[in-house]
Amino acid sequence: MIVRDFNKLQGTDRHIADAKWTSTRMLLADDGMGFSFHITVLEAGSEHTFHYKHHFESVYCMKGKGSITDIATGETHEIKPGVMYALNLHDKHILRAEEELHMACCFNPPVTGTEVHREDGSYAPAEELAY
Repeated sequence: MIVRDFNKLQGTDRHIADAKWTSTRMLLADDGMGFSFHITVLEAGSEHTFHYKHHFESVYCMKGKGSITDIATGETHEIKPGVMYALNLHDKHILRAEEELHMACCFNPPVTGTEVHREDGSYAPAEELAY
C-alpha cells in the first residue's frame, strides 16, 4: 500500500514548479502503478499550450475556473469544479486559468518526475527516460 500526504510533499523533489504552475507528483513511474497521479495548480491569468504526444492524460478540476481549447478543432470547453477532460487522441491544447485552477491529473505511461516540457509542449517518450 502506498500512502502519501500532499502537504508533506511540498518542498521535495516530487513538487515541481514551472511557468506559472506547480505539480505535486503523488505517484510516479517507479511506484509501479502503470500511471502517475499529480495535483497541479495553475496560476490565475496563465495560459499554457501542451501537446502530450507520448502520453495520455486525464484531468479533473477540483477548484477554479478556466477553459481548454482543442487546437485541431478550435473547440473550447469550460473548466470548473466537477469537469473532467481526457486527452485520448494526444490532443494539442491550450489551457487557460481564469482563476487559480486545482487539478487532479493522471498520465499513462506514468511520468518519472524528471520530465520538463519540451519546446513543442510535450514530454519525452518513456523510452527516452530512465525509470
